[in-house]
Amino acid sequence: MERVKAITESFELPSTLVAREFGVGKKKAAMLFHPDMTDELILRSVLRACSLANKCSGYGELLHEILAVSEAEIADDSDATQKILSGDAIIFLDGASGCIVVNAKKWDKRAVTEPPTETVVRGPREGFVEDFKTNITLIEKRLRTKKLAVEKLKIGREGNTAVAVLYVGGIAKKELVKEVISRVKALDIDAISDSHYLVPCLEERPNSIFPQVGTAEKPDVVASKLLEGRVVVLVDGSPIALTVPFLLIEDFHSGEDYYERTSFATFLRVLRIIAISLAIFLPGLYVADLTYHYEVVPLKLLITVLNALKGIPLPPMWEILFILLLFEIIREASIRMPKSLGTAMSIVGALVLGDTAVKAGIISSPGVMIIALSSIALYTAPALVGTSSLLRVLFTLIGGLGGLYGLTLGVTILIFYLSSLNSLGAPCLAPFAPLITNDLKDGIVRKQLLTLGTRPEAVGSPNKRRLRWSKRKNG
Repeated sequence: MERVKAITESFELPSTLVAREFGVGKKKAAMLFHPDMTDELILRSVLRACSLANKCSGYGELLHEILAVSEAEIADDSDATQKILSGDAIIFLDGASGCIVVNAKKWDKRAVTEPPTETVVRGPREGFVEDFKTNITLIEKRLRTKKLAVEKLKIGREGNTAVAVLYVGGIAKKELVKEVISRVKALDIDAISDSHYLVPCLEERPNSIFPQVGTAEKPDVVASKLLEGRVVVLVDGSPIALTVPFLLIEDFHSGEDYYERTSFATFLRVLRIIAISLAIFLPGLYVADLTYHYEVVPLKLLITVLNALKGIPLPPMWEILFILLLFEIIREASIRMPKSLGTAMSIVGALVLGDTAVKAGIISSPGVMIIALSSIALYTAPALVGTSSLLRVLFTLIGGLGGLYGLTLGVTILIFYLSSLNSLGAPCLAPFAPLITNDLKDGIVRKQLLTLGTRPEAVGSPNKRRLRWSKRKNG
């Protein structure tokens, strides 16, 4: 067939595709497919069904009465090449325009397991995988409503990667949905291999060190965000879902918070905020106190620290920066090493390097302890590890150059900067700046589920009410 020949020759290497000619009744037909991306068993069943047919008047009869496959549709010739590259098989009938697309995709995929960065003690343990269809199904399984909309797009001139924009009709703002879709469509790129390629398109300030787009790896978390009025973006080949608008307080929340007692969930949120504050500001405070403000350190503690600092050749600021560099090298190396060596080498490296450097008098034991505590505290909010690592270096420099006054000024500037950030119209510091009293019940403090009757005002959903409950009295 001419159409089969034209499609085959359009490829750089025509042998990439396989064409099979066969008969359906008295009509000639041809099947075109990519052998590395299709299921041989499905193709055999299709060919067997077609060869047993006594007659075939056109695509309609072939589709509805002859083919015994679950997913097949009639498409235009212009879509044939892209369907083949997606793993589908194409059937052409001689003398008929158009084609039939048979879903014959076959490729290996990772099993649905708990994501490594969002582990929980209580609650669902399912996590997204690299398969696009599986991820959408995991969300649809939790939101069994006809209002759930899945807008599918193709992004990339060469990659033609499938991208889905999900939202719940009547809950998400129409303007927000249109804005997200238009920003995704505006990206003109060869190919995207992960959802993070779309992050700069969705951020108001792509060069900021602070995230303005949320990420999630668990379908239950994504489902709850959709029900709050947010829009979710999924990318084929990526287990990370993007959510907008995004509030900074979300990085201190965990999906497990909603499966625990409110008092314990609130305690954990406060603990995460304290831990991140220590991670960012503790090295700077240590440097500032030992450089300019001995009087604020308790006397007994000061004597202990000064005794440990005897003979150390580096000033406090440079000592802390040197230890920070050592810890960052160990952390990066442990991530890149093979798993069989990574844990052992990181522990041995930290112990040997730290102990040897302290005994050699290059660094002090209080400095090692300060950086070790700071480094551990970083991982109480995994999504903020990169941002927090940069901030603690910055505040260490500020503490060493400006003391407590410099740190106070730096914190003030940081708060003002965060107050100016927004994520597609939602203030990143909400519900604290601006103050939204109705949203405070799920900010730092998590109140009882039955009191969370309205959706977050910062997100701006047109449908405010999400829960009603009235206690019935037994008569």
